[in-house]
Amino acid sequence: MGLCMKIEFAKSLSGHDKDEIYFIQSRDDTYARLVNGKKRTLDAPKRKNKKHIQIIKKIPIEVTDCLAPQLTDDAVRRAIRLYVTLCGGRNKKKEAAKQDQ
Repeated sequence: MGLCMKIEFAKSLSGHDKDEIYFIQSRDDTYARLVNGKKRTLDAPKRKNKKHIQIIKKIPIEVTDCLAPQLTDDAVRRAIRLYVTLCGGRNKKKEAAKQDQ
C-alpha cells in the first residue's frame, strides 16, 4: 500500500513574488512552506504567512500525476508549468507586461 500525499498549490497574493504559483510542502496554523523548484527548492522552502497566499483547491489530475511518482524539484517545476498551461494560473496583466518588454 502506497503513501497518500496531499498535493496542494498556492498563489502568492502579496510581496515581490505576487501572482507566483507554489507547491505547498507543509503548513501550520500561521505559515506555509512553499516550493517552486527553482529558487525555492524542497531543501530550502519559502516560509510565507498564510494570510498572504490563496490556496488553489481545484488541481487537474494531470498535474497531481506529475508529483505522484516521486517528489523532486524537477517534478515540482513540471507540475507548476503544467498547471499554468492548463489553468492559466498567472496574472494575465503581468504576463502581458513581460511580453511587451
